[in-house]
Amino acid sequence: MKNFVQTVIMLAALVLGGTMTAHAADKPWAIDEVMGKADAPITIIEYSSLTCPHCAKFHSETFPKIKSEWIDTGKAKLIFRDLPWDALAQATAMVSHCSGDRYFAFLNTFFRTQEQWARNPSPLTAIKTIAKLGGMGEEQVDKCIADSGLLNEINARKEDAMSRYKVDSTPSFIIGGKLYSGDMSYDEFAKLLSAQGK
Repeated sequence: MKNFVQTVIMLAALVLGGTMTAHAADKPWAIDEVMGKADAPITIIEYSSLTCPHCAKFHSETFPKIKSEWIDTGKAKLIFRDLPWDALAQATAMVSHCSGDRYFAFLNTFFRTQEQWARNPSPLTAIKTIAKLGGMGEEQVDKCIADSGLLNEINARKEDAMSRYKVDSTPSFIIGGKLYSGDMSYDEFAKLLSAQGK
């Protein structure tokens, strides 16, 4: 438990100072979360589940370089769509959306602490601990998780991914209209992105 608390405290700064995402006033909760410049020439659509170990590995090891080399430089933008495989993934996805402009900071923190909260004997308590350090009170988390409209939006995105793109595993990516799945290395991913400019 001590290691979990230390990890959460260490990552609290990430939650509070992470990448911001814009939210339009009329935007439904679970409509696409976008990172990067709107006019970036390459679009990456990612489908991930917050309880998926391969997704957590991708976000911890591969994504930081994709962000710095492609997204931060304006070459690509990321559209993140939740594809939760279980109730815990749904809950953390919902909490991330309810965090507003801290969405990607919460997402990143949940991926990086996945083993601690997903395997915790009291996972909801662990999720609330992380959310609290990110500025969300327990009552706000409870209200968020009980939001059926938000859950319906997330599930609609999941059904759309499975029917439109035939996504059946995570992480999965749509690049140039084509589906790619699995925890790819940076070099593999960069090769796919580079091919979009040819």
